[in-house]
Amino acid sequence: MSTSTRTGTRTATGRADAQGGGRTGRIVSGLAVALGCVLFLGGFVWGALLYRPYTVPTGSMTPTVDAGDKILAQRIDGSEVRRGDIVVFTDPLWGDVPMVKRVVAVGGDKVACCDRQGRLTVNGEPIDEPYRLDTEGPASPTPFLATVPRGNLFMMGDNRATSEDSRFRLGDADHGSVPRSAVSARVDAKVWPLGRVGMVDRPRAFAALPGGGPSGTGPIRAVGVSIAAGVVLIFAGAAYGPVAERARRRRAAR
Repeated sequence: MSTSTRTGTRTATGRADAQGGGRTGRIVSGLAVALGCVLFLGGFVWGALLYRPYTVPTGSMTPTVDAGDKILAQRIDGSEVRRGDIVVFTDPLWGDVPMVKRVVAVGGDKVACCDRQGRLTVNGEPIDEPYRLDTEGPASPTPFLATVPRGNLFMMGDNRATSEDSRFRLGDADHGSVPRSAVSARVDAKVWPLGRVGMVDRPRAFAALPGGGPSGTGPIRAVGVSIAAGVVLIFAGAAYGPVAERARRRRAAR
């Protein structure tokens, strides 16, 4: 009689523990899924508010970005642009379509090419440009000299042999430059094709000049972490229930 009573007590206690553990598991699972949804959807909304996707139309920025690459560019005001930034801009004199180029000089700069070593110079300071496609040749096949008007930006492609940029518009009133107001975004990352996914490098080529080099990377890493963490939590939370139930049944079967 006493043995049977003890066995019954253990069985009832084990069932209560399992039920309590099941409730706790369901709560944890639900919280994980809920938090995952917040991070996932919040990351997407955050990214959509800050970034715009673009498809690069030509190879003028090869090798940094190639024709057909999908890029993400942070929405910015033109006043935030610095030398070395890769920007998206639209200007009627350039065809009134979005274009992607690198800023090599800003308002008040005197930009020229080339010095005796074939380098671009900005305000007499030689610029080493490791991002160019042809790093062995001169920084521009065609020599040029221009003073950038205040409030404007001088643009060049990284593939200097094929890029139609500010060098080809030196006869314009603004000496080939575009107003800062024409800039709508700054390129932060490549997202397609998969083999080229990654952040766009921030070169130190212009660091010696007053104002320094390019802007820092935007919050795209934080956006990506939020989305990835959300996915992990959603799947982990959804999987926890079935796994915990299977474990509970195994324990009960013993």
